[in-house]
Amino acid sequence: MLATSFTATLTERRGDAVERVPTPQRLVDWLALNGLAVDSCTTAQLDLARELREAIHAAATAAATHDALPAAAVRVINDRSVQGRAAAILTPEGERRWELGSASGVEDALSVIAADAISIIAGERDGRLALCASPTCQAAFFDTSQSRTRRWCDMNTCGNRQKKARFNANRGKNPSSSG
Repeated sequence: MLATSFTATLTERRGDAVERVPTPQRLVDWLALNGLAVDSCTTAQLDLARELREAIHAAATAAATHDALPAAAVRVINDRSVQGRAAAILTPEGERRWELGSASGVEDALSVIAADAISIIAGERDGRLALCASPTCQAAFFDTSQSRTRRWCDMNTCGNRQKKARFNANRGKNPSSSG
């Protein structure tokens, strides 16, 4: 999901946070990788993007825990959604893709991310919002697994880290008797 992938540009929120879009160019690169290519980004636009990212994270976290959506987060998401110009395009494979015009900027890309967040938080998609079980991560993610019981935002990072910690803890309790 675009919106939850965007919130993952800040990882380890409850530990030593890692900023994945530290510069305007890194945001341009991230947007391009996610089908929202723009020519450039200013520091002010990077600030708008980070504000949207944190608003989506706050609203998605509230939705995942069945709490009231924070009014300030809702306002930011709605503001970014209406400020952009992007068109929904139907692909030959029958899927929706967002297309930015040739003169599109970061605000247009952010409107697509905001619209995706609205769709997810409003419950319009088949799946559920959940929070990563890693105590240092707590990222919001969209669980589309058949059982809707996924625990980790990413099995390759948080899931493996937790499995390794559990394995090492169990090894310490049960040292092997070989020697």
